[in-house]
Amino acid sequence: MKISNNKVLITGGASGIGLGLTERFVKEHNTVIICGRRESLLEEVSKKYPSVIIRRCDLSKSSERENLFGWISEKHNDLSVLINNAGIQHWMSVSDSDFFQRAKEEIAINIEAPVHLTALFTNLKSLNTIINITSGLSFVPLARMPVYSATKAFFHSFTLSLRHLLKSKNIEVIEVIPPALNTELGGKSLHNSAPDVSDFIEAVFMQLKQGKTEITFGFSETMIKAGPEDLQKAFDRMNSV
Repeated sequence: MKISNNKVLITGGASGIGLGLTERFVKEHNTVIICGRRESLLEEVSKKYPSVIIRRCDLSKSSERENLFGWISEKHNDLSVLINNAGIQHWMSVSDSDFFQRAKEEIAINIEAPVHLTALFTNLKSLNTIINITSGLSFVPLARMPVYSATKAFFHSFTLSLRHLLKSKNIEVIEVIPPALNTELGGKSLHNSAPDVSDFIEAVFMQLKQGKTEITFGFSETMIKAGPEDLQKAFDRMNSV
């Protein structure tokens, strides 16, 4: 993909990896639109980066996804890049009383939303790139977040198929595969010892400029190259406590 002069929609673009992507795409001279559920976070980004266009949207609801697409089609029909970044992560056990309810929330945001948005936005004639944010946990799950890990495995598989399916439409599909990073995903202070988002974003843009369509960093780079034995060892190591 070209790095500059795009109009980019980033879901969940006001925090974590999404915010890092927002800042860097602005720096690279793109028009950036972000959406998310928390109005206060969106407004904070807008104050810091006045060029960023914000839109409150609860992506867990199909009606709001459709409204988002309708608004883009009417107001920003030159959108060229969709970044499916929004996601939630629950640390939980199948024996928890609210396990199924929380699992449904993860499935709605992490699977239903990007699949639905992809189906909608591929109807935009201007769209030429889709970037899906998956996870190193696509390859080896962390049992303390069983549904999150499974949703990312689904999203990785879906992205592989999507890349093949959209060749005829000349839409490039890029998978960004982050490791655990120092964000508030899953809760505050859970990832304090993980790498900084800024280092990850720098690596992402370096690989985008190189034309890569599978973008990795640290742990995820190791996992994407791992064979069955190495994956089993990683699983045992990660889930030993």
